[in-house]
Amino acid sequence: MFIGIVTEMTVSAICIVMGLLIWKKQKISLLHDYHYRNVKKEDIPAYARQIGIGLIITGAGIFFTGLLDLAGSSFWWVAMMTGFILGLAIIYKAQKKYNGSVMN
Repeated sequence: MFIGIVTEMTVSAICIVMGLLIWKKQKISLLHDYHYRNVKKEDIPAYARQIGIGLIITGAGIFFTGLLDLAGSSFWWVAMMTGFILGLAIIYKAQKKYNGSVMN
């Protein structure tokens, strides 16, 4: 159980830090190049913002999963699914809008 909680907290921190770097510093180079290959230069700030927010939401879901797991709650999966579904929906929407597709 302890290793699982440490893993969840580590993965959540990585997602949140990467989301902040992509959003605030516009470091889209942290992504695979095919994810931003067709993004226009003028769209990079909006694209980076949406991708970053999606990663932060995903990371927050994983973080709350770890907290619920630590508390012994059997509802950890609610936080996990909520974070993943919301975060991935935002990322998917940004990919379709700015890159044309999820993978080109």
